[in-house]
Amino acid sequence: MLKEKGFYKGVDLGGWLSQCDYSTERLDHFITEQDFEKIASWGLDHVRLPIDYNILENEDGSYKEDGFARIERALDLAEKHGLNTVIDLHKTAGFSFDFGEQESGFFESEKYQERFYRLWEELAKCFGSRSDRAAFELLNEVTDQSVITVWNRIIRKCIRRIRVYAPDTLILVGSYWNNSPEAVKDLEKPYDGKVIYNFHCYAPLEFTHQGATWAKEIDQNARYRFEDLEITPEMFEKLFLPALEKAKEYGTDVYCGEYGVIDKVTPEDALKWYRVINSVFEKYGIARAAWSYREMSFGLSDSRMDGVREELIKYL
Repeated sequence: MLKEKGFYKGVDLGGWLSQCDYSTERLDHFITEQDFEKIASWGLDHVRLPIDYNILENEDGSYKEDGFARIERALDLAEKHGLNTVIDLHKTAGFSFDFGEQESGFFESEKYQERFYRLWEELAKCFGSRSDRAAFELLNEVTDQSVITVWNRIIRKCIRRIRVYAPDTLILVGSYWNNSPEAVKDLEKPYDGKVIYNFHCYAPLEFTHQGATWAKEIDQNARYRFEDLEITPEMFEKLFLPALEKAKEYGTDVYCGEYGVIDKVTPEDALKWYRVINSVFEKYGIARAAWSYREMSFGLSDSRMDGVREELIKYL
């Protein structure tokens, strides 16, 4: 489904409308039309556009017209260059995958949940008519397994309300453990035939996130070359199997919304990792978007990748 609809090979535009200082300079100039043109030249068919709720909402929950206008501009630029767009709500009021954001209470608060539903209704009103070019991703990286029952309920209710305004839009839903493929098994049956299971993959974390100060579960000082670890197609196949089986059970697709390698790793070793994971994506027809286009510690367009990029983009 995703390949035919033009959401098969993409890249994330992280740090533009999300995880940034939200300055006008950043919002207006971090990504430009030339970037969309370059992404298209890489042979990709879509971008994933992370957005934070505060781009779209004031503190009282009222909406910011300029925030919605920024999304519309991004969609227009993508379409101009033959690219589709996944609109990814990266952070909502009361929840962020990043504990440093100090957002909490979403899964316990009906008020926060209602705000979430209303925001998605507004996004659906604005962009649901672009169902051939834009998909929706409900929320980035739910963290705790303990909230899965509540999260499944929220998913159902949110999609039901979105469908009033966007009956044909593809909707991506991920599970706990930061969209782990292993956790997809605990998502409920898709609401309808246009709902896709979403996961992320940064395995093995000690390789892809070495030196990442936010990755507290690994040794911050350890450094690995590609050859130091057993990074094989079989490793990824085993990791993806629960998600693939769940999708097959319900006749839907899976989408890997993030995967990539931190800039502490040499470009040459990063290329080796991309080559291996790509072989599994292609074997099973898994749609995906690489993290990330520029900067964010993973930038594929950054100058440090110049020596390998021509080869690397073959494996996105």
